Formats: sequence, C-alpha cells, structure tokens
Amino acid sequence: MTGGDTVLAAGCVLWRRSPYGGGGLEICLVHRPKYDDWSHPKGKLKRGEDSLAAALREVLEETGHRCVPGARLPTVRYLAGGRPKQVVYWAAEATTGAFAAGDEVDRIVWLPPAAARGRLTHPRDRALVDALLQALHTT
Repeated sequence: MTGGDTVLAAGCVLWRRSPYGGGGLEICLVHRPKYDDWSHPKGKLKRGEDSLAAALREVLEETGHRCVPGARLPTVRYLAGGRPKQVVYWAAEATTGAFAAGDEVDRIVWLPPAAARGRLTHPRDRALVDALLQALHTT
C-alpha cells in the first residue's frame, strides 16, 4: 500500500532475553536472499492495514515468532527502487514460535546488540538497535 508515491511499510526490532542465561539481550536479524542483506523484519502494508498490525504480521511471517509490541521506534525513510519508502518500527519482545526458512527469508540470527549492529547491512538499521536499547532502559 502506498501513501501517494511513498511505499508504506512497518516492522519491528525483535528482541529476547538470551536463553543461555546471564539476562543478556539478543536481537533477531533476518537474511533476505533476494538482496543478500541482513535487516530487521519488516514489510509493506496491505490495503487498509494498520501499521502495528502489519509489523506484527511481518515478524511472524519472516521469523516464525509471535511478539509483544513495546515502544514505538524512529520511522526510517529512504529510497527503494527510486521510490520513497517509509518504515514505521516498534520494539517487540519475542514470545513463542520457531523459524522456518522461506523464499523471502532464508535464515535468521539472534545476536547481542553490538554484534547485531555489526551484522546489519544498512547503516539506517543500526540506529534502530540504539533506539531499542534506549527504549528498554527507559521503560
């Protein structure tokens, strides 16, 4: 769905407490073979779809995980295929689910914040890791 010429999308910075103890935080990144990149789960809004509903749907479709949305994170704007794109993000804590590879996303990784920042392909996505950490420390 678009707003004028702008492609509207939504996603989440998906996180969990490390299952390996120590209370550390892990962030889920998705690998998209079409672009050979690592990013946060996100996707275009369907006609009439609310941004938050789209973000939660995309997380489930791309990672296999359900999640609980938290703080709204910064909106990211950039050009994609020569068209302006706007992606609205939320922090979201993973709850249940399991990943299954598909055509859009062939693998996911759970990484500590510094490693996630380093793995992300696009600098615009790295700022979202910092925004997540700030949101979690203020709630």
